[in-house]
Amino acid sequence: MYEHNKAKEETELFLNNYFRVIKAEEIPTKQIPEIKSSPLHYRYFIEIVDNKKTGSLSLLTEEDYVVNRVVYINKNIEGAFVVSSGKNFGAFKGVGFPEDISKFFMLENYKAYAWTAHNRFPTNTPGWWGGAHPFTLLDFSIVHNGELSSYGINKRYVEMFGYECTMLTDTEVVAYLVDLLVRKHGLPFKTVCDIFSPPTWDVIQNMEDIKLKEYYKTLRIVYGSALLNGPFAFIIGFNGGLIGLSDRIKLRPLVVVESGNTVYLSSEESSVLEVCDKIDRVYHPEAGEPVFIFYNDYKGE
Repeated sequence: MYEHNKAKEETELFLNNYFRVIKAEEIPTKQIPEIKSSPLHYRYFIEIVDNKKTGSLSLLTEEDYVVNRVVYINKNIEGAFVVSSGKNFGAFKGVGFPEDISKFFMLENYKAYAWTAHNRFPTNTPGWWGGAHPFTLLDFSIVHNGELSSYGINKRYVEMFGYECTMLTDTEVVAYLVDLLVRKHGLPFKTVCDIFSPPTWDVIQNMEDIKLKEYYKTLRIVYGSALLNGPFAFIIGFNGGLIGLSDRIKLRPLVVVESGNTVYLSSEESSVLEVCDKIDRVYHPEAGEPVFIFYNDYKGE
């Protein structure tokens, strides 16, 4: 997204220096009265050029190469921000009611096997196009209900590893934490969820299972700065499925609804009823209990 043409020109020059741009086009939108102004929307299909001048892939993985460039654009090119940087992935977000954003981007023309959606009323951060949900990086997508009181320490932690929080809202840091812990540190999703929402120290100290006790103690010591505090429930979308997690006191709700071969994760059952006529099962996970919905061909953990 671009706030003005100068940002577009500078970003396109940057992209052409670091990538081979296969196709560049304006994202189709529909002018509707409910959305009176918006940024410019463009998408670029790119290949990475193995160029020693711009950073050889012998020194960086393909994913790190892309992440570094995404961080640079968001931090250094005024008026430009990257909404989506995945391979089999797209993000559509903006300021307006969900139905208006859907009409604006003409989502009826897109198909997907998984969707995440969010309706946000910002209370302590700005309401702007870049600050709308989802927050993404590569093939990770995060939607979040709540507030992270640990945002400051989480932000400082991810920025030690080269990420930059520039979107002016706490949810952004979760996308970077997921990328760091899953992709770079190679941790299973279950372990990452245990890092985000672990038992409290008093509960750990009273555990009878010694291995489990040492496991949680180690996570809290090694990854204490990645622990999420405050009321939250969020959904992680990725190319293998969906994951839902609430805080360890469940100050924000999370519900799982099954209907045939479709599974819904939501903060409220009523929102599922808006789009689903037949419900087979409703499940309310415990506080801090992760919910994993993996596709049949997913090979990860």
